[in-house]
Amino acid sequence: MWDYTKKVQDHFLNPRNVGVIEDADGIGDVGSLSCGDALKFYFKLGDDGRIADAKFMTFGCASAIASSSALTLMVIGKTLEEAEKITNEDIADYLGGLPKEKMHCSVMGREALEASIANYRGVELPKKEGELVCECFGVTDIDIKRAIAESNLKSLEEVTNFTKAGGGCGKCEDRIQEILDEARSSSKVIPMQVPRMTNMQKIKKIEDLFEREIRPNLKRDSGDIELVDVDGNDVYVSLRGACVSCAKSQITLKDYVEKKLREEVLDTLVVKEA
Repeated sequence: MWDYTKKVQDHFLNPRNVGVIEDADGIGDVGSLSCGDALKFYFKLGDDGRIADAKFMTFGCASAIASSSALTLMVIGKTLEEAEKITNEDIADYLGGLPKEKMHCSVMGREALEASIANYRGVELPKKEGELVCECFGVTDIDIKRAIAESNLKSLEEVTNFTKAGGGCGKCEDRIQEILDEARSSSKVIPMQVPRMTNMQKIKKIEDLFEREIRPNLKRDSGDIELVDVDGNDVYVSLRGACVSCAKSQITLKDYVEKKLREEVLDTLVVKEA
């Protein structure tokens, strides 16, 4: 049995925005019933140019349903330019994580969103080109290379988790391994990139650092600090306890709190008092 988070379970048992938008501005259709996963994604723009409504119809497992449900909530209120920046990792993060074997479900959501935006703009997504590597699930070498680059995949198991390639008969496993080896040995084959830290990942790291190290250290001297908000690279805090009246409070904020955040989370973070 998969180890699903409570948020995944909630979106599976109580999926949001299931259905069809009859006058949708954009429709994205990805996957196929023969492959075991299929998703149709709809969105409607409001007068302000932002996504006012989003719905989906899917055939798949609990992760596919939960990922599709989460995606509808994530895009509502966003412009198309903002929405198309959503990655499969963002979808997984929104759900509190997905089992590694189910990451392909979040990838399918990202692809459906891309397809729906392309449909609205009246352009066609590039047709699948390249070498067909996995016949069972219709995955090409270009699909595999993109997944390796975007998610920094390093093993055959990870490629299968993200693309399903190799998850059927297994005849393509040797070819997948060749592509992985090529990616590691030559940057010309595919530029390996460090995955972008999502906003949710950044906030989670900041919260963890506060609770694990920063607050306990301040409490040893009868002080304390509260994380109030994170807006971009600005981290808003409120001093508590002895730190409020301490003459060196600003030194504490800059030379300790901000320095610690920059070392362990992101070197562009700035600490400010709320």
